[in-house]
Order: sequence, then structure tokens, then C-alpha cells
Amino acid sequence: MTAHIRRLGFLALFAAMAACNTPRGAGFRSEVLAARSYSGEAVASFAVLSVESSSLPVISAWPKLGSKSYEWIKRVDQPASLLIAPGDVLNISIWDAEANSLLIAPGARVANLHDVEVGSDGRIFLPFVGNMKVSGMSTSTARTQIQEMLLNTVPSAQVQVSVAPGRANTATLVSGVRTPGIFPLADRNVSMLSLIGAGGGVSETMQNPQVRLFRGAHAYGIGLDLLFTDPALDTVVQGGDRIVITEDDRYFLSLGAAAKEAIHPFPKAEVTALDAMSIVGGVSDARANPQAILILREYPTNAVRPVTAGVQKDPVFRPEGPPQNRIIFTIDLTKADGLFSAGKFTILTGDLVYVTESPLGTANAVVGVFSNLVLARARL
Repeated sequence: MTAHIRRLGFLALFAAMAACNTPRGAGFRSEVLAARSYSGEAVASFAVLSVESSSLPVISAWPKLGSKSYEWIKRVDQPASLLIAPGDVLNISIWDAEANSLLIAPGARVANLHDVEVGSDGRIFLPFVGNMKVSGMSTSTARTQIQEMLLNTVPSAQVQVSVAPGRANTATLVSGVRTPGIFPLADRNVSMLSLIGAGGGVSETMQNPQVRLFRGAHAYGIGLDLLFTDPALDTVVQGGDRIVITEDDRYFLSLGAAAKEAIHPFPKAEVTALDAMSIVGGVSDARANPQAILILREYPTNAVRPVTAGVQKDPVFRPEGPPQNRIIFTIDLTKADGLFSAGKFTILTGDLVYVTESPLGTANAVVGVFSNLVLARARL
């Protein structure tokens, strides 16, 4: 009996050693947060902050990392008419009821002046009128002005004007749509979404498309999803605008006991910690520690605002910036406050979402190995 108990003891010890040596896909919380120098002394190489309702206001005030932020121009409705610009081509028709008209051939009733190009100075040449400035005018205003200028020579003249937009009244879809190219603007009220639609729309395979508008020396940017959700952001396109649509280049990583270890592009303008957990497929039920979800982030040196003491044991953080370059945010998904706070904690590009291993996983491994050994012994 004693020998049997001794054998079971050896089996239990062997099982524990085997379980301890079983490879793990992630570290325990205590392992990841341990900071030791080569001499074994504790060092504060990073700061740790729990994501809770009390800490969120401080965290949200810290500098935002990642891609360059762009301003955007809100929509301001314009008159539907087009403004004539240099490079536009006018077609002018002049009717005259006089029998001896100076402009119209005998037996005709209309004189057509085709392909009259607006010069770089904004002027056109008209017979019996001379050079006339028309740039900045709508077609109806230009028609009235031409008709008035002809009063002295053709008193009964009636004028009609049509415009073919030149480069100054076109916008360019450079890339990101199915049919990029140069598109004439029919009037001053062509919206960004209308122009993108004219280009065939954005490919469905593009991940979180970003719209970049280049107007003169200025660049503006916005996510395409925001244009769809807020009509006030569907800005009016101007002549000479250049539009580039690209995929969002932001990403975050997931490692450890997450259901998926990978690089994840941002699927929308803002990704929260809860969004991130959904994107990675949650955590491994058998291995993960939901009380210790870690988000590792590194801030640039110029964003750091050091504090003098107690950084790790008793965080006293300031809204001006993080106390160190490297910050580890901890989230407890087993508490209501942790869940609510995770839904408001914004993931930034380059963040690492690390799911730690649960100590229960090792305990279960010990039990499993021991049970297998006992069953194997019983079969002998």
C-alpha cells in the first residue's frame, strides 16, 4: 500500500513537472509586467495604468499617435449655375430679326460662334464688340452682358450661351475609384460623393477607404464612412480639386492567448478596445485570463511628462502626457466598469493587444497529465 502511494506521489510530481514544462502561447500577467535589470533589481522600464472610468479622462487627453490628422471642409451649398473660368469653351448663338444684319448672312436668322475659348485673362473676342471679360460670370450673366454690348450694332440681337468646362472647371479623381480620370463639373454644387459615384465608386475590397482632397496648396482628409453617415460633411467640389482615395494605413496587433494572432487593419474611423477584442475573435476560453488584457503602447519622447515617484505602484498620471515612453494599459473584462471603459478606450495605430495566460490553464494541464498517467498505470 505504501509503495502504491509512493508511486502515485512520483506520478503526481512527474505530472506537475510535465505541466510546468508544457509550452504556453502567452505569459502570465505577473510575467509580462515584471521589470528586471540584468542584475535582478526591479526597474521601472514602463508604466502601468488600469483602464477604468476614473482614468479614461486622463488617457483621452494624451497625444494621439498614428497617421497624420487632416482637417475637412463642411458642405456649403452653392448656386447651381457654373461660373465661367479661363480655359472654358463657349458656344454663342446670336439671333437678329433685321434684314441687313451685320452679323448674320442674308437669308439666315442666326449666327453661331463655335468653340470660343476663354483666354488666360478671362476674356473672349466678339465681332463688333472686341475683347470682353466673361470669367467669373454664370452663363446667364454672360448672355445678358453680351446682348447689352451688341445693342449699338445689333439692336434686336438675342443671345444664347452654352459652356463646355475647361480644366479650371474640372476635378480629378486620381485613384481609388473604378474609373479614375478628369471630370467636368456641371455646376458649382457637385458634391464629393457625386463625383466619386461618377468615377464608378470605390472598390468593395478596399479596407476603410480614406478620402484625401488636395485643393491648391492645402490637403484635407476624411474617412469615406463619415461622408456616408453625415450629409453635412459631403463637401462641394471646386474646379482644380484633386482627389485620392486610399486604404487606411492604421493597424494594431494581437498576440498571446487571443483567438487570433495577427496584424489587423482598422475597419473604421475609431476602434475601441472592445472593438479590438471582437476583431481578434475574442480570447481562448481554455487559456486566456480575461482579468488581464494588456494593451502595450509606445509614445514619442516629446510627448512624455515624467512624474517623480510611485509610477507603477501608485500611478499619478497627468493629462498633459504619459509619464514614460512605454505604457501598458490593463483591462479587466470580468467587471462592468472594465467592460464599459474598454468600450471608450481608443486603440491607436501600432498598439499591441496582448491576452495573458490564465494560471488555471496550467492547473488544468497538471490535472490532465496526472489523470492520463493514473489511467495508464491502471491499465498495466
